[in-house]
Amino acid sequence: MTNKYDKVLYIGVTNSLFRRIFEHKNKLLPKSFTYKYNLTKLVYFEVYEDINQAIFREKQIKGWLKKKKMELIKNKNPKFRDLFDDIIG
Repeated sequence: MTNKYDKVLYIGVTNSLFRRIFEHKNKLLPKSFTYKYNLTKLVYFEVYEDINQAIFREKQIKGWLKKKKMELIKNKNPKFRDLFDDIIG
């Protein structure tokens, strides 16, 4: 997730992408990083069947420099459009 300026990035893992993004967009988690930095735009996501694989990938991406994270996003979503509408169909 990012903010409207695409400056701050948040990487996370969840068992319900829709629920989690809904919480962030509606500011239901006032103690969260996304709330503090007004991160309401879903710009990238990956889906895994195995939670252990998802956690491994989360840690891997979190360990990257911001430049590499931005490149990953740009490869799939060059305009940094909000992908939330894609998951709600």
